[in-house]
Amino acid sequence: MSIFRHPLTVVLATFMIASVSYAQVMVQNPWVRATVAQQTSTGAFMLLTAKSDSKLIGATSTVADQVEIHKMTMEDEVMKMRQIPELALAANQPVALKPGGYHIMLIGLKRQINVADSIPLTLSFEDKDGNRRQVDIQATVRTLQGGHSHKSH
Repeated sequence: MSIFRHPLTVVLATFMIASVSYAQVMVQNPWVRATVAQQTSTGAFMLLTAKSDSKLIGATSTVADQVEIHKMTMEDEVMKMRQIPELALAANQPVALKPGGYHIMLIGLKRQINVADSIPLTLSFEDKDGNRRQVDIQATVRTLQGGHSHKSH
């Protein structure tokens, strides 16, 4: 006896498949930069790959009052950091959030972020049809090797 003989079963199975595959975004190697005492902001970095055209539209975390998407650009030989409202993710094209480029800023830290910590982040995505989805991740904490600084915030 086939489970697909009943129309309701077919409809439910189709809905389940659609909800699993809609706007899926793979998040790889998420990490947050460790902070020092009294530091009020830090960056989060990762690799995002969407299965279909989507965009990162926001993020939240319990360790910060505010979380924003940022972009670093070179203007008149000076690196400048700007908040952006969203980050486009083309289908199957990895987008690196990294020091010196796109990244997520955690602002108004509620505590010091230490190397042994795991930081919860909720990423909000929107697909090309306007459907939204949230993805909960845990980011490891490590030190930043190099010169990316958030002191201007």
